[in-house]
Amino acid sequence: MLYLASQSPRRRELLALLGLPFGLLDVDVPEQRLPGEPPETYVSRVAREKAGAGLLAVVGAPGAVVLGADTEVILGDTVFGKPADADEAARMLSLLSGRAHRVVSTLWLVDAGREAHATCASEVHFAELTPAQIQAYIATGECFGKAGAYAIQGRAAAYVSHLSGSHSGVMGLPLHETARLLRGFGLFD
Repeated sequence: MLYLASQSPRRRELLALLGLPFGLLDVDVPEQRLPGEPPETYVSRVAREKAGAGLLAVVGAPGAVVLGADTEVILGDTVFGKPADADEAARMLSLLSGRAHRVVSTLWLVDAGREAHATCASEVHFAELTPAQIQAYIATGECFGKAGAYAIQGRAAAYVSHLSGSHSGVMGLPLHETARLLRGFGLFD
């Protein structure tokens, strides 16, 4: 049985698009970047830790396969996680305004005897945002719980002037890479 080690509604919706049955696991993994840790290494480590924690939760279930994922917004060497409050969201959005940034999603698929991973990197260009636009967006509440303080599948799509990469990857679960990993485990045609 496939399990998703995530409580993200977006990841659930995206994985459901593949038409596979899956269970959900609520894992508690600290998302803390280590000193000097490169952004891509951090994203991969957190995704792997989520998958591992999920596997520990279902270790007694025969045939359990766990998918862990992490997605982060990266500008230069700075990783923009989920904003703690409106001020942090405003700071993030101001820094992203009028610039291109990377969104990196890494997946780890693990079972009792094997593991595989994939990474999807996309480039997102934001239009120039006025302070009023930033405040209006924050007032919607959509920025909270989202890496980089925005949801590309929501109102923030109006601010994305160009996307090079995977739309589902920016949302949190790159479907092409997910399907490829699942195929490798014999779970998807």
